[in-house]
Amino acid sequence: MVTATEIQPAVHAPRHVTAIVTGAARGMGRAMTLGLAAAGVRVAAADLPSSRAEMDELLDTARRQGVADNVFPVDCDVTRWEDCAKAVQAAIDRFGAVHGLVNNAGIRVLDADLTKGGRHGRFYEHDTETWRRVVETNIVGPFQMAKAVAPVLVAQGWGRIVNITTSHSTMVAQSFSPYGPTKAAMEAATVIWAKDLAGTGVTVNALLPGGAGNTRMIPQADVPDRSTLIQPEVMMAPIAWLMSAASDGVTGRRFIAKQWDPALDPAAAAAKAGAPAGW
Repeated sequence: MVTATEIQPAVHAPRHVTAIVTGAARGMGRAMTLGLAAAGVRVAAADLPSSRAEMDELLDTARRQGVADNVFPVDCDVTRWEDCAKAVQAAIDRFGAVHGLVNNAGIRVLDADLTKGGRHGRFYEHDTETWRRVVETNIVGPFQMAKAVAPVLVAQGWGRIVNITTSHSTMVAQSFSPYGPTKAAMEAATVIWAKDLAGTGVTVNALLPGGAGNTRMIPQADVPDRSTLIQPEVMMAPIAWLMSAASDGVTGRRFIAKQWDPALDPAAAAAKAGAPAGW
């Protein structure tokens, strides 16, 4: 396990951080984009062209909050290598540099995607192409984005990769495949990538809400009272810290957003909410 002491703080931390957030138009991605922008991070907000209406709403909100200059929309399908490479270049072209990646884009199987039964059908009831699409989005996509950005981060000696994962209980919940296994894969990838990048000034960590979030992943019919779910805004404080120079040297860890106490100093909040990634 890579520990914080195995990576030395970067000598040249950037004055202004630029980050790419995938799946930025909705849910957790939207909240993290706005939270980062409010913290002064310049964000390349990446999402599918089909999410243009939601992206426009995000940009409107950014304007109302006075952070529009920090948010730049980028069309990106993370399952396409060309799109991932172009998203990294778009961030550099717009802001002059790129320093971080938030691998947030993800999907799960819905009722209509099963060959029979409902959303809680057994693994062999899944349509093969739908299964493959989830894996392509949730595993191949984050890998491609990290592959595209990592050489830039390593070359400049400072960078951040944050993988959005899920609770261990969700990873192994009955009938939660392929979503659960894909998030387990990203938890393992977090540990491996952190080891691969040890000593470069680039850190890799996992961030998760810590329970069912108020996003489209949880259908309205399943939970009519959305106040009982974890609100996406809990991701704002930890992602801002993870993308800052204050988290220099912290790598190979997972942070549970609902355990982040904003009343504490950020370093103390991180210690409370964090643990080694993996098992």
